Amino acid sequence: MDWDKLRIFHAVADAGSFTRAGEALNLSQSAVSRQISTLEESLQVKLFHRHARGLKLTEQGDRLFRTAHEVYAKLAMAEARIAESRERPQGPLKITTTVAFGSIWLTSRIKEFVGLYPDIEVSLVLADNELDLSMREADAAIRMTPPRQPDLVQRHLMTMHYHVYAAPGYLKEKGMPKTAEDLDNHQLVVYGEDATPPVDNLNWLLDVGVKDGGSSRKPVLRVNSIYGIFRAVQSGLGIAALPDYMSREAGNLVEVLPEIKGPSIDVYFVYPEELRKNKRIGVLRDFLVDKLAGGTL
Repeated sequence: MDWDKLRIFHAVADAGSFTRAGEALNLSQSAVSRQISTLEESLQVKLFHRHARGLKLTEQGDRLFRTAHEVYAKLAMAEARIAESRERPQGPLKITTTVAFGSIWLTSRIKEFVGLYPDIEVSLVLADNELDLSMREADAAIRMTPPRQPDLVQRHLMTMHYHVYAAPGYLKEKGMPKTAEDLDNHQLVVYGEDATPPVDNLNWLLDVGVKDGGSSRKPVLRVNSIYGIFRAVQSGLGIAALPDYMSREAGNLVEVLPEIKGPSIDVYFVYPEELRKNKRIGVLRDFLVDKLAGGTL
């Protein structure tokens, strides 16, 4: 059965007139009549009774119209669902960021994102080395440095500030330092020599307050990741410089020497240029921007 002729038949049966069907289909009355006659010939049945007051479906025509109407209703529903799926973000979305930021900040917020967009299949890759987005090792990244590749889009999300923190148990045992010089008598946890921190001199805590000509303090522990430093501080091992979001997320660290300010790190949302119009990327970007409104952590 010719679907185009069936479409015309459905319009004629619905309108009850060749003329009105032709207006709806943008066809002449004669073209519509000719298509119906051809359809009747192919089926070897009459579909309409033709009389002066218009058209009336025959028994066979009525049967065909009910079937055609059901088919077109299903097609209309399928078209609506396809259009809806184009508007609704869905499909896989692989996000990468550092172990620390992903473990402490991002994973606790993914539940809300998944609740808002249940058709997005989220996977997180937490690694301190940068995955190659241009090679689609991930769809989007939250990075502590601006991208160097020209084919990546970047959006500044926030600025992280480093402050000095310790666990309450450590301070109860060792006391609260009052000045930077007092750090000479405390246990410090810093980056290890094989670490690759996002900014230079993140071990500034070893030198702040040291008198001219004095030697750097010796740490109690060196760790090659900020997440490891965070966990060591949480355990009560010593004092360390940490991004301030870690203290807010942990809820059990005490800021030490608040007048001392460490370096700041800009954080970026990064994705390939080819995904600029991707709806999954767009809703993730908007979600992160909303959660980080104000631009600082």
